[in-house]
Amino acid sequence: MTLMSIRLELARDHDYPNGSSTHGYEFVAPLDSEGHIDLEGWRKQRKHCHVWRFWEGEADEYGHLVHTRGRAWAFHYDVAGDPDLDEPGYRFDSHRFVEGEYVSIREQDEELRTFRVVAVRPASQSPLRSRGGAAAS
Repeated sequence: MTLMSIRLELARDHDYPNGSSTHGYEFVAPLDSEGHIDLEGWRKQRKHCHVWRFWEGEADEYGHLVHTRGRAWAFHYDVAGDPDLDEPGYRFDSHRFVEGEYVSIREQDEELRTFRVVAVRPASQSPLRSRGGAAAS
């Protein structure tokens, strides 16, 4: 199973009517042939499944993709350390991570925001490698 780097950028909303390429996430996860996160692949390679949250005007955050007991996917940040501050993906278990699709994330401020999948590429090409995360080879 190949680890893929998935880039999400903020979709159109009331604050950003054209969306925003300076607000989003990039994360590494194993995807199946249809673009779904592969749970078994994640279990085998979870230490390589990093996330980078970039938000203009705020410090970058780095963490991991986690699978919770409630069978949900979430972003857990190493700095925060508090599981109550994890950012769960809305139905990440059923969404396809392919360019042009939309997904939602409940952020630490409890707001559910929509993001567009703008890139899916091998993790070895991920900017996480050069921005402080440890993307898998």
